[in-house]
Amino acid sequence: MSPRTKESAPENGPGGRWEAGPAGPATGAAQTTSEPGSPGAGRRGGSVAARSVKDGMNADTSDGKTATGIPAAGEDAGSAASAPVPAGGTVDGGGEVPEPAAGTDERIVALRRFSALGRRWRTVQLGLCAASLAVALTAGAVAVGAVRDGGGSVPVASSPAGVSPELLAGGDLDAGIRALQAHLRVQPRDHGSWATLGLAYVEQARTHGDPSRYPQAQRALDRSLRLRPGNDAALAGRAALAAARHDFTGALRYADLALAQNPYSERALSSRVDALVELGRYTDASRAADLADSRRPGIPVFTRYAYVHELRGDVGAARRALEQALNTATSRGDIAYVATALGQLAWNQGDYRSALAHYARALAADDTYLPALEGRARAQSAQGDTEGAIRGMELVVDRYPLPQPLVELGELYEARGKPGDRDKARDQYALVDAWVSLARANGVDADLDTALAAADHGDRGAALTAARAEWARRHTVHTADALAWALHVNGRDAEALPYARRATATGYRNAAFLYHRGMIERATGRPDRARATLTAALKLNAGFSPLGAREARKALEAVK
Repeated sequence: MSPRTKESAPENGPGGRWEAGPAGPATGAAQTTSEPGSPGAGRRGGSVAARSVKDGMNADTSDGKTATGIPAAGEDAGSAASAPVPAGGTVDGGGEVPEPAAGTDERIVALRRFSALGRRWRTVQLGLCAASLAVALTAGAVAVGAVRDGGGSVPVASSPAGVSPELLAGGDLDAGIRALQAHLRVQPRDHGSWATLGLAYVEQARTHGDPSRYPQAQRALDRSLRLRPGNDAALAGRAALAAARHDFTGALRYADLALAQNPYSERALSSRVDALVELGRYTDASRAADLADSRRPGIPVFTRYAYVHELRGDVGAARRALEQALNTATSRGDIAYVATALGQLAWNQGDYRSALAHYARALAADDTYLPALEGRARAQSAQGDTEGAIRGMELVVDRYPLPQPLVELGELYEARGKPGDRDKARDQYALVDAWVSLARANGVDADLDTALAAADHGDRGAALTAARAEWARRHTVHTADALAWALHVNGRDAEALPYARRATATGYRNAAFLYHRGMIERATGRPDRARATLTAALKLNAGFSPLGAREARKALEAVK
């Protein structure tokens, strides 16, 4: 599993990575949905607050017209996939109030067209994927995004309820963003609302899988800090944005700056835990979770506390913390998030019946909650219901094509093996490459996503390069596992073994990690150790991966 934090795109989301990214309910704008995570992106058998990214670009469809913009001064404009500045009311010396996307149907249509293109032109597939996805995202935003309320500025009170971070936590994130935008057209010097808008964009990016929202979040947070230098809300927002982009060193720095201004900032306390977890500083993360619990006990802290204990192998403590969080949850979003986290924890231990019960509770609270739909599909696959799992994962991917579900759907197609399934699987893997390219263009460190997907389904050399780069930045169990596996698929098993051992050294109970270690032990001539490790992987979670579990059984037979 992964850190259940909502601020970042954790390494490994629900049961894998959801989000590019680390996740527990955060506070304020980001509290409406769950995925460590690093963005979103795809690891099987593990999860982090997720972490993954999403919606909208530059359209004003109130009068049937569209508008485009250019990156703000000082912003990275080095890629064709970078998001333009959305049209909106010009306020405070020419600043923009970007509009949210209203949906993603057209984007998905464009993505599907790209998949069909990929089937015809395999030889140029990887060269086209980044541009194709960028066009798909832009087309979706122009077609269905950014509708202004009534076609113009909406008069609002100076302190509308829509500006409240707590209101944004209550349900409709897009509606909350529209209220903030309307308010800021009238009150452009409201630094608090700019900070809240920035946080809302971070969450919208994470939940909708569109990294192009991150530059918009950056602009809103920068505006808040220009209006009120050093304000803790904007600094905490920068921490959340840095974590979502997988800049965990930056996230820690901004969280500390925010806490120097406001030691009780729930957002900053939570982001600090996330950053320490994602940097592999688990002892420090445990202390930070205890500190956060003493200052601001509640669902955001309980979920992080649970993940820190899970990383150390204390599943009982993790479960109790999540159950406590669920008992205190009242909003639909919090219930769905925490119930899903419990489902992920149960699935990670091979308890599929309990996992399905938790996912059912999550979906009873919110039947559109994608991490629960993804988790349910994963549990169905583990129980042998491949057709049900494919239907469920197709639903997830059709709405938000993030790396983790794309990889898992591809593997489900491969496992089913019907005519045409291999081509369908390749399409999913190609879209992972597209997402990674778009994420990088918008400032997201996507090396872990690259390493995980490419090691099994892409360029193995690129997987190793990405894994080494990620390991140079941070030493976590997830990066150790990714580097070990990338070394293995490149035939460098002697180098891989120490990293595989490190990935399992904290006690974190993850069947995929054990499978990787067992395969590496076998390749290095340690049949007895390989037998024990592979047996432990299958005993822990026999359905951890539709393809990996099958390979583990084959390898186990070979070493008996």
